[in-house]
Amino acid sequence: MRKFLALVLSLVLAASCGGQHDPDDPAPVGSSFVKGADISSVTEMESKGYKFYNKSGQERDLFALMKEIGFDAVRLRVWVNPTGGWSGRDDVVAKARRAQAQGLKVMVDFHYSDYWADPGKQNVPLAWKGKDATAMAAAVRDHTRDVLQALKIAGVDVAWVQVGNEVTGGMLWDSGKVSGTSMGHFVKYFDAGREAVKAVYPDAKVILHLDNGWNLGTLNWFLTLAKGQSLQYDILGLSLYPSYWENGGYPDWQPKVQQFISNIPTLVQNYGKPVMLVEFGMPASQPDKAKAALQYIFDQTKGNDSFLGVFYWEPESEHDRNGYDYGAFSGGKPTAALDPFAD
Repeated sequence: MRKFLALVLSLVLAASCGGQHDPDDPAPVGSSFVKGADISSVTEMESKGYKFYNKSGQERDLFALMKEIGFDAVRLRVWVNPTGGWSGRDDVVAKARRAQAQGLKVMVDFHYSDYWADPGKQNVPLAWKGKDATAMAAAVRDHTRDVLQALKIAGVDVAWVQVGNEVTGGMLWDSGKVSGTSMGHFVKYFDAGREAVKAVYPDAKVILHLDNGWNLGTLNWFLTLAKGQSLQYDILGLSLYPSYWENGGYPDWQPKVQQFISNIPTLVQNYGKPVMLVEFGMPASQPDKAKAALQYIFDQTKGNDSFLGVFYWEPESEHDRNGYDYGAFSGGKPTAALDPFAD
């Protein structure tokens, strides 16, 4: 299976470039497998006095702890004008500098909202309300460039950039909403963000991020629409929460994880892009099951150049600290859920 996936990607990329590399197309992706974590809440948690420890109980800076555990990258979300400044430009720059100081690669995740953007909400930032499509695209371009230029001035080397967060339903609703056979102005907005990324960090990979990586029907629907409008991106980023609370309990993780793994060759063959799992989470109360799910993903994709890596979403979070039930820490220490990252 792994050899087949790698062969499919190489054939698709070769076919799309006519056997030669087009300078306007993304460069072929290497074989390095990324082990990452989104730890965007770290500075807000630190401001409340929370500390972090390794499994031996020794206090650690969270970025240093990520490196110690086995991670080699972090993902940092960006909000436009957030309350308190958390995940705003300056906060992101400060965290990115700390990450780079530990030798961690950096992914930047633009939400294009003042707060959370996800499949259920893609709210226009307050300062952008009332703009027409042309002005909105300019706002996306300017905001993206502003944040990335601040990172570049700070000496941060950005490896990946998400233009939007879980944009299966589009972004900047309602004008950028994707529904039925319409993509609204989504492509216009995405292109504005992508162009800004390439202007500041020409070598950074632009990620198109969709949710529910197990749901092939929905993925095909969106990606077929995007392909029909020649949407340009470098990597297909997916989310996977295979055991999210439903019907009074946590369902078995295996069906959705197995479906996700089986989707990879189809997605690569149909759309010619490598896949990265940019968000993964499991119930914090089930660290052994989380470990098993992650290990299964790592084992099934080992050596496969078309699958680029896994980012655990907010593992440092805990219910007793910030109300999140799908992290991978307990009492400020990493649980067994993160053991696969050490291999």
